[in-house]
Formats: sequence, structure tokens, C-alpha cells
Amino acid sequence: MYERGERTPEPDTILKMADIFQVDLNVLFGRNAKKGVRIPVLGYVAAGIPIEAITDIIDYEEIEADMLADGSEYFALQIRGESMAPRINNGDVVIVRRQPDVDSGQIAIVCINGDEATCKKIIKQEGGILLQPLNQAYTPSYFTNEQIESIPVTIFGRVVELRAKF
Repeated sequence: MYERGERTPEPDTILKMADIFQVDLNVLFGRNAKKGVRIPVLGYVAAGIPIEAITDIIDYEEIEADMLADGSEYFALQIRGESMAPRINNGDVVIVRRQPDVDSGQIAIVCINGDEATCKKIIKQEGGILLQPLNQAYTPSYFTNEQIESIPVTIFGRVVELRAKF
């Protein structure tokens, strides 16, 4: 009835709906609402032992439209595993800017051998890169520059945002 304009909700009802749907009141009333852009959650990525590369759209997440202003492409992935805990946990969704390289110390999505993807902190070294888990219970993986080319080890993009799921 609200959607068809047959009835107007009371102010208390509007507040309850905003709380239930976790929507800002300004968005409900169309005031100063920033328009978002939906991006696909392309599947699951391991935070642990690498798993098969991303293959399916399993959901969508919304990002602010101004993130796309520089022409960057974004996608999202759901994390499986605990190697990036406690910062990134099993079931969380990461927003990734597609880019072929990252700075040392940044968290990235890395593809190993063309079909296994993982989420790790990248530590660049003179002779190669270290894929560093944040969870001390997991062992880092080191790849020489030669292995990076021959295996190959490819960076899909940099993790720019975390969406924790409860």
C-alpha cells in the first residue's frame, strides 16, 4: 500500500523500516542520496590454501559511484578460510579494484598457476614476492621472480574495502 501510494506510513513506521533495511532516512526521502553502483560478487576466494579461481556471480554489492570516476574496474569476492583473520574473516566480502600490480604491504587477490586464487598481503622483495597471511597460524608463500613468470603468479587486484558479514 505504501508503494502504490494508497497509504502514508507514520513517522515511527518510517524509522522502523529504515532501521530494518539499514537505510539512511535521507536515502528513503531522496535527499542528498549518493547513487551507488552494483558490482558482482564473483565467487569465493581463499584466505588459506589457494582454491580454484573465481568463476560464478554469487551476489552483488554496492559501491559509491565516485569510486569509478578514475575509470577503475571493481569486483567483489567472498572470503573462505581464516588465514587473513582477525582482520578479514571467513564469509566476509572484499571489494577489489582490478589492477595488475600493488605496492608492497597492500592486500591483494593473487592467482597462482592460472586456476587458484588467494587473498594475501603482498611483501615485495628483491628476488620475488612473499604472500603473507595475517593469521600467524598460517605459513607465508614465497615465489621467486622466475616462479612468478613460469607458474605464473598474477595479481588480479588490490583489496580496497572490507564488508564484514555477521
